Formats: sequence, structure tokens, C-alpha cells
Amino acid sequence: MRVYLKTILTVTALFFIGACGAQSATELAWRKVALNNSVLLTLPHGKVVIELAPQFAPKHVSQFRELTKQGFYDGTKFYRVIDGFVAQAGPKDGSKKDQSVALLAMEAEFKVTENWTYTPVQNQDLFAEHTGFKDSFALAYKKAKNTHESKAWLTHCPGTLAMARNNEADSASSHFYFVIGQAPRYLDGIMSIFGRVVYGMQHIQAIQRTAVIEGDDAVDPSRFTQIMSMQLMSDVAKVDQIHLEVENTEATAFAERLVKRRDRDNDFFYKKPPPVLDVCQIPIRSRLIN
Repeated sequence: MRVYLKTILTVTALFFIGACGAQSATELAWRKVALNNSVLLTLPHGKVVIELAPQFAPKHVSQFRELTKQGFYDGTKFYRVIDGFVAQAGPKDGSKKDQSVALLAMEAEFKVTENWTYTPVQNQDLFAEHTGFKDSFALAYKKAKNTHESKAWLTHCPGTLAMARNNEADSASSHFYFVIGQAPRYLDGIMSIFGRVVYGMQHIQAIQRTAVIEGDDAVDPSRFTQIMSMQLMSDVAKVDQIHLEVENTEATAFAERLVKRRDRDNDFFYKKPPPVLDVCQIPIRSRLIN
């Protein structure tokens, strides 16, 4: 795997030099989050920015965008929040608001072409043949003998945004959840992931838990964390917009970071761990820009 990554570094570097001319490595290492592709979630204790993934789940993103523009989520609460698992929000089950939203067909997996590319991380982890990154989103990949049957899917890493559903595959509508604990990768491929947190994850982690340990008092619904507002960033007043850049996972710098992270070439590691790299333990960096 290491040889493959280093080959990618060389090829990528040559491409960047030829295609981008005088652009510096620093510029190539980051990309802007488009305002029309991000959402500002305001909680009582802070602001969160979500980057959407229409390239992977277009119908879910489209419906989520439309509901957000309508103010659908304003005032709703996180009603299912389990420590080490997820924080789930949406209108009251069975309410007119809940029933007014169309059901969505599953968008958990997507087919990939022969020329499809991604930045590889690991072969043969516990859940997939291959893992890696595409457009700063963690994913898994399965290559089929018939190339047109190869497929990929986004993974449930911390900060992932996905749509909740009932037992039926095509039953998602408006309820959504964030992954707030260890990656529940067993949900990969059966839930539609359509975004991720790129700013304010500490505020997601601070959402009131609704599940308690056995013997403790139940959490009163009045204490559930409320969504103060949810807006497309492009609809937010300019003075309040949050402009971000995120790590470009297609850049040479990112591939180099993967190699270093796998090698653990640091004096702290007086005993070397196995050269294994979990795709969900590679945080994608973000930074504020003017």
C-alpha cells in the first residue's frame, strides 16, 4: 500500500506542476467550501457548519436544502441522542409536519466508472475491501470483475450527517443524525450519508444526551437541545457568514500526510504499531478564511 501511495504522490505532483503552473503547494492543499453547498446550524450553545455532498446523495441533499430554506427544522429538537453513537433530530413522529415530507429512495451506494479515482487509505479493513477519500469525504470501495458493477459508499465517521429512516430502505424523509461517537461502520451502505460537519463539532458533541444509564432519572424532553435555526450559508447575512477551507484530499500534501500517519515515524512510538490506517481516524482539517 505504501508503494502505491508514493506512486500517487509522484504522479499527482507532476499533474499539479503541469496543470497549475505557479500555484504553491499550500494553495493546492486546501479548497473552499461553497456557500451554496454549506449549512449554518445554530444551537443554543454555538454554531455548526455542515458541508453537503450532492455528488454522492443528490436527492437527499436537494430535499434537505429545500426543507432548510423553508425553515422546516427551526425549533425542532434532538430527541434521540445516545452517547458514543448518534444525535438525531427532526419533527415529532406522526405530526402533520412529519407527514408532509416526501419519502426518499436510498442513496447509500453509488456506481463508479473505470476512470473513477480516489485517494486510497487502507485495503481489507473490517468492513470493506478498500477505503479512502473523495472530495474530503471518507468512503469505502468495492471493485467488481465487471467494471461497470464497481461501487462505493460513504462511511459513518465522526461528524458524518445522514438521513434516518424506518425499517424500509426507502423510508427516509426529514429526520437526520450526526455521528457523535466511535464510527458505527456497520451502518455503511444501508443509510444515506449526505454531508459532514466541517466547523463546530464541539457543539455537536455538547448536545444533550437523551438516553441515560439504567437506574438514572429520565431526561425530560424540555431539556432536549433545540435547533435555533438552520440556514443555507448563501442565505445568511454576509456579516454572519462563516467562510471555510477544508483539506483537499486529492492534493499531494494529503497523500503525504497519509504516509506519515501510517508510518508513525515519531520518537514517541518506541514500539511501532501495525501499519494500519483507519479511514475514520484521519480528521480532515478545516480553517477559517476572510
